[in-house]
Amino acid sequence: MFAEPQVSERMPALYLSHGAPPLADDPVWPGQLAAWSAGLPRPRAILVVSAHWEEAPLALGATTAVPLVYDFWGFPEHYYRVRYDAPGAPELAASVRKLLRAPGMPVQDIPDRGLDHGAYVPLVEMFPDADIPVLQVSLPTLDPARLMDLGRKLAPLRDEGVLIVGSGFFTHNLAALRHAGVPSWSTEFDDWGRRALEARDWDALLDFQAAAPAGQYAHPRTEHFAPLFVTMGAAEGDLDGPQSVIDGFWMGLAKRSLQFG
Repeated sequence: MFAEPQVSERMPALYLSHGAPPLADDPVWPGQLAAWSAGLPRPRAILVVSAHWEEAPLALGATTAVPLVYDFWGFPEHYYRVRYDAPGAPELAASVRKLLRAPGMPVQDIPDRGLDHGAYVPLVEMFPDADIPVLQVSLPTLDPARLMDLGRKLAPLRDEGVLIVGSGFFTHNLAALRHAGVPSWSTEFDDWGRRALEARDWDALLDFQAAAPAGQYAHPRTEHFAPLFVTMGAAEGDLDGPQSVIDGFWMGLAKRSLQFG
């Protein structure tokens, strides 16, 4: 699909908890993300599905340099001055169109839609030189099974050096974070998710709101867990070995982040 020769090493597929803009000031998390990326093969391009862009039909974001999307409010001014001038990925966008365009599955282009904070906040820490082409695509649905199917369709890109990243948060209920510390619903869901992943209990994960303790509290709306299913679909064939690369909590939310393959 790309004009250049294919790479010999298949890229992994990632699900990461992306954090808010203040992640950059955390004493631990940026180093964890940097160490993670240092151990990966160098991608030829990065495809990101973020919790912060829901659009149907599935949309492809900018493939040329456009401003970032500062999709947050009430933060200090310096967070709105962050830049991430990664090259666009028009060849990757063309490959995605070829893989996804089919009867009943239209693909649209939104050429002025830049990277939102679910994409650029972790990429700033993982690939700070901003020299790898990045394409963001939307979440066209929150249905886990349909998202896994989307991931399966994107999976061939991994053999061409594309790093597929689902960016969300392993627990996410800002309205319920009323006190300092980690709430029980966050620890309970994180522990359940860890055990379900270790047991390869994909059916339970697909039905996570009903199957998990505190599932409705950990994800009252499911957009931050949804990118995991794109990653799982893209990782088909490597589902025997999901690795929790980062765990623990940040501002009460589980920052568990996973690598398949």
